[in-house]
Amino acid sequence: MQDWSALILAGGAGRRFGGGKLLSDLGGAPVIRRVVDAVAAAGFAEVVLVTGAGDVAVRGVLAGLPLRIIHAPHWAEGMAATLRTGIAALAPEACGVCVFLGDMPLVPIHLCPELTEQAARAGYAARPRIEGKPGHPVALTRAAFTDLVSLEGDKGATALLRARDDVAYCDTADSGALLDIDTPDDLAAAARAWNTCATSATSDNATSRGALPKP
Repeated sequence: MQDWSALILAGGAGRRFGGGKLLSDLGGAPVIRRVVDAVAAAGFAEVVLVTGAGDVAVRGVLAGLPLRIIHAPHWAEGMAATLRTGIAALAPEACGVCVFLGDMPLVPIHLCPELTEQAARAGYAARPRIEGKPGHPVALTRAAFTDLVSLEGDKGATALLRARDDVAYCDTADSGALLDIDTPDDLAAAARAWNTCATSATSDNATSRGALPKP
């Protein structure tokens, strides 16, 4: 994915959550830090994050990480404003971009190589699909950029993609493709899922080192 950029949208105020959701703790680190750590390790040519509300605080918890942070001055308009700002900031040589949401810490990063390949073949975009529902991340080729910078209001690219026939879908059972954090209950659900994944990873590591028997 060295020819692809990663774009993380982190501009919302989190009103349904009560504010500050991206800074909420998830397994010992802020939600937005969990997202950035995962994306930064995925092998993209660049990682760009767009802030809005809470710009200073978000920058503070991400200090020192390998990404570029920019602020969307019109973030209060909604997701379209942060998406426009991010697309305009991408490297001119990027073949495409994978778009991530800052409140989806369990997004299936492992699908990105397949999504970028499928998007390139389809010609416009590709995204995960779980039980018929489209999820994240979304891989968009440069052919989509003109349409993305024309979006307005509190909406992302979902309606745009739904209307096209050059969009591929990658069916998956990974619930992280849909698990976003809008409310405190969502955070609790994400924490349970995070702890389950962490426990599984620890067990797998111990098994590989011979500390535990293989299942």
